[in-house]
Amino acid sequence: MREAAVVSQPNPLQRIPGVAIVLVLLIALFSAIAPGFLSAANLSNVLVQSTILTMLALPMTLIIMTEGLDLSMGAVLTLTSLCVAIVSLATKSMLLGLGAGLLVGAAFGIANGWLVAILGIPPFVATLGTLGMAQGLSLIVSDGQSVVGIPHSVRDIYSATLLGVPVPIVMALVTYAVFHGLLYHTRFGTYIFALGGNREALRYAGLSPNKLLIAVYAIGGAMAGIAGLLMTARMNSGHPTAGLGLEFDAIAAVAVGGTSFERGNGWLLGTLLGVLSVGVLRNGLNLISLPSSVQVASVGVLVIVALFLDGLRSRA
Repeated sequence: MREAAVVSQPNPLQRIPGVAIVLVLLIALFSAIAPGFLSAANLSNVLVQSTILTMLALPMTLIIMTEGLDLSMGAVLTLTSLCVAIVSLATKSMLLGLGAGLLVGAAFGIANGWLVAILGIPPFVATLGTLGMAQGLSLIVSDGQSVVGIPHSVRDIYSATLLGVPVPIVMALVTYAVFHGLLYHTRFGTYIFALGGNREALRYAGLSPNKLLIAVYAIGGAMAGIAGLLMTARMNSGHPTAGLGLEFDAIAAVAVGGTSFERGNGWLLGTLLGVLSVGVLRNGLNLISLPSSVQVASVGVLVIVALFLDGLRSRA
């Protein structure tokens, strides 16, 4: 009599991404050691403070999916924030300030894409160069000083609500919905996967990988412009060092979220969970009064732990 084949069922834990496990562990840890962490006010604060990082990490996901990188994003955010502050202060118009930030951010994104796609400069080197340019321009346009006295139309964005939900959270949710639709439900999204996985297929289809790559970097720059509006509203001013280092958090969130740096593999929901993990980590460390230097190191540890857990799952 032939024995029936025994089919082993996969462990349900294998289906849970490492970033989700890390997020749950972080929430459990800070619930135990940080007073007031689970209060409604603090949880809302975590979400609001994570909105700027969300607007950087989502386009960073697309860039990394093309086997690229954008180290200039934090510096460009700083410059666009200053542009928003200066133009809105001069014109008393939030929309003109946002328009200036968008134009400057998109210009830097196009420059990054042109350097990488047309000149063939490695993304790390190209965006490191534009990082320095953006930092220098920020110091020039602000004379190294904060730009204060911005109009209420800008300042109120960060504290305003829509149907009881803070406007920054609404903006982040809309941004995620747009990027989700763009990546998973449009031809352009298919092209982004191909940029990281099979560029030759794009050429055979009569498409220009270089133009598509420039478009991806331009989106990243434009999103830095929108995030610059929130940064200005959050700080109630423009500051020449406001966004420096945020590119590291954005890259960390993407890496923690499971997006691969090769072969065009990306997961936007994972990036969102990565952003929340970074936000929870920084908030919890603030509540227990650890210095910012420890917070930066802890984000690095977070990346290593999440990738280690994913490695364990894949080997299992």
